[in-house]
Amino acid sequence: MTAHDGPLRVGLIGAGGIAAAHLDAWQALGAECVITSRTRPAALAAQFGVEIADDVDALLDRVDVVGILAPTPTHPDLALRAIARGRHVVCEKPLAVTAAEARHMADAAEAAGVRLLPAHVVRYFAAYRRIQESVVGGGIGALRTLRLSRAGAGPTTAWFYDENAGGGLIRDLLIHDIDQALWLAGPVASVVARQDPPSVAGRLSPPVTATVELTHANGVTTRIDGGWLGAGAPFRTTIEAVGTDGVLAHDSAAGADGGSTAEGADAAAAAEGGPGYLPPQTDDRPYRAQIADFAETIRTGRDARVTPADGIAAVAVVDAAYASIAEGGRPVPLPPPD
Repeated sequence: MTAHDGPLRVGLIGAGGIAAAHLDAWQALGAECVITSRTRPAALAAQFGVEIADDVDALLDRVDVVGILAPTPTHPDLALRAIARGRHVVCEKPLAVTAAEARHMADAAEAAGVRLLPAHVVRYFAAYRRIQESVVGGGIGALRTLRLSRAGAGPTTAWFYDENAGGGLIRDLLIHDIDQALWLAGPVASVVARQDPPSVAGRLSPPVTATVELTHANGVTTRIDGGWLGAGAPFRTTIEAVGTDGVLAHDSAAGADGGSTAEGADAAAAAEGGPGYLPPQTDDRPYRAQIADFAETIRTGRDARVTPADGIAAVAVVDAAYASIAEGGRPVPLPPPD
């Protein structure tokens, strides 16, 4: 894989709530950006001073890197089109609706010699990063249990609530915490999941909550709770890691250790679902850190903090969680990773 010199040319596909955060991050690196979306996002383009490409093909003609910010079911097709053109890809989580599709994307990128980043941005939040470093460094002894939560108002766009169309509370929201569990405790051996109320013909009606319980291959157990709680609910995340020699915890509502909002950084949340849907940027600028990490992988050839294999593993756990719900909350085993 060859390194890249000079300013990157970046094209973003999709102009929903997260697009502003991606544009801000790329422009902070001096990248030249262009966007395309079915909605012709004139206000967003004007805000960031970027052009709107007529369609995906026109965008691909102009860029080195593609950011896929469109709805989840479109990710594989868009990624494969970009990869076939030799473009590096940042893909918003989840990589795909199924682990098989995610694996196909990763295999294609590897075969083409281009980089693929699953955008699991929580790995770049300072508070979560410090907990991971302490756990890996033995700061609390041997890890025994993890407890994570993530909840807020929920998105306003209908497809998020349609599990058959690639949406869903676990697939879209709790995948952040599933990825954290994998980062902290390693591969998962079995999954149990519950959702209240259950979806009806694959459709969710907020407020809706879910719990995902993981048993990791090393014996660590994780419980993840989350919800889309309806209009006005504040966004909040928590994490607690319990080891043989201590406990590490973080609560975004406390406003410390990465929980304080950076001035003027809520544009991404305000653009789609309001401040209760997307987590606000924090003083440590995690979205910028994520994009800077990826840009460095393009420049040097090293791995990013999140690898394609990480993205596949998270989707595999999501697949198992929905299988568990369909089977009345029974444990669903996962095969060992390749």
